[in-house]
Amino acid sequence: MARTGLSDAARVARWADAALRPGRDGANPGGKGALSDATAERAAADLGLTPVQARADWDTARLAGLIEVHGDSARPGWRLRAWSRDDSAVLRGWVALFDAWSLAYPEPVDREPAAVAEVVSAMPQVLSFLQLSAGPVPVDQLLDLLGQRVTELRTERCEISYGPAPEPAPEPAEIPDAPLAPLLDWALHALASVGALTYGEGQATLTPLGSWAVWVKLEQICVAAQSPAGNIEQSAEDMLRGCAQLRPNAARAEYRAWLAARTVGSAVTELIAAARGEDALTRGLAFEALRVVGAPAEPDVRAVVEDTPLRPYALLWLAEHDGHDPEDAHEVLTRAESTWLWVDTAAAVADHGEAPLLVRHLESAVQPTVPALLDEVREVGHPRTVQVLVALAAAHPDPALAKAVRRAAFQVHTGGS
Repeated sequence: MARTGLSDAARVARWADAALRPGRDGANPGGKGALSDATAERAAADLGLTPVQARADWDTARLAGLIEVHGDSARPGWRLRAWSRDDSAVLRGWVALFDAWSLAYPEPVDREPAAVAEVVSAMPQVLSFLQLSAGPVPVDQLLDLLGQRVTELRTERCEISYGPAPEPAPEPAEIPDAPLAPLLDWALHALASVGALTYGEGQATLTPLGSWAVWVKLEQICVAAQSPAGNIEQSAEDMLRGCAQLRPNAARAEYRAWLAARTVGSAVTELIAAARGEDALTRGLAFEALRVVGAPAEPDVRAVVEDTPLRPYALLWLAEHDGHDPEDAHEVLTRAESTWLWVDTAAAVADHGEAPLLVRHLESAVQPTVPALLDEVREVGHPRTVQVLVALAAAHPDPALAKAVRRAAFQVHTGGS
């Protein structure tokens, strides 16, 4: 159903990918990612549509993430690239469109923006009621529910005065349903336009896709409410530090709860920013959290591949995303990248682990011998090399090997060979 509902949008997105690619004549789609008149007419002619239909499909493609707008230009989104091979990308695109239902259908021009905003805020409860009803619901019943919810929202916004005590205010009156009727009509038409429900003959019914989307939203709320370690309101960096001592399954549960309380875009941005910090453990955990995000994080992960501290992590993430077995993903790294990652991981162990763990970390190096490892560690230029080697020398029980490691640390520190 999601593929069918987005097929026209995917068609115009593919057309844009071919026709508006940089370097082509007339490649600029228009200001702020909207179709210019000339481009809309060109799309209509090429696709056998009217300009109005071309614009509508373009707007749907933008809302579904099949087209991404960056400034005044547009480019294909990751969901379009994954369209043929990843059903979850299609579903995520439709959920993005569902989330943007209030933008998909023109709102009444004769209504106050504040009233429109109240209805948008109240509609999740209306949708939940439709989902629980599992069948047609009369519009009059929905209108009554909407009125009650808007009244609750207005009551919740009441502010406490810190001046002289005023006369007791009367109980807030129920909002008459009549002024809300046109706004409910607009909301139901908008939700019908994205395929979330059917609307007609005085009743509304969630489609199977709409019912699934509402269930997903409710599940996300439940997941967010069950943050096992209580880090849901923390920044990405603080959340990751809070997960450092958790077992992998518990940490993943915490990542999911933290992600459920945020938009994907803002969460990924926070995680990437945390990965750029000086704490190597946080960097590694940030990419573990990005694995929980999955495909939506791909553009941001790909964008940091040339960032030296993040490159090995990003390459491994992308390899696993592309289907490599996690145990074999390291094969995509060069020797120098593997060595950099070894030092970075050793820094995390030195800062947060125990001495025996740092000694065992030697076994994970790609070099066959410790002298070879030390030679290549000196070459990669990791900023924590000296500290890692000093910590390893202090922890290793073999005096001869510890002496060689200390010598290597001194040479890195003094710039000698």
